[in-house]
Amino acid sequence: MAFKIIASQCTQCGACEFECPRGAVNFKGEKYVIDPTKCNECKGGFDTQQCASVCPVSNTCVPA
Repeated sequence: MAFKIIASQCTQCGACEFECPRGAVNFKGEKYVIDPTKCNECKGGFDTQQCASVCPVSNTCVPA
């Protein structure tokens, strides 16, 4: 399963894009999106999902 970004809550700060170790977060159109083919929820490398850990708005990066 991958994570997704709740667009209505996203402040578009870009922190998640730079923090994602797999390059799964990109700015598309007018919002940030997570590519589910690249996102592995940071399993095997981190204890927490990096996008969610740096997001300034709680519950914006959530399981899809």
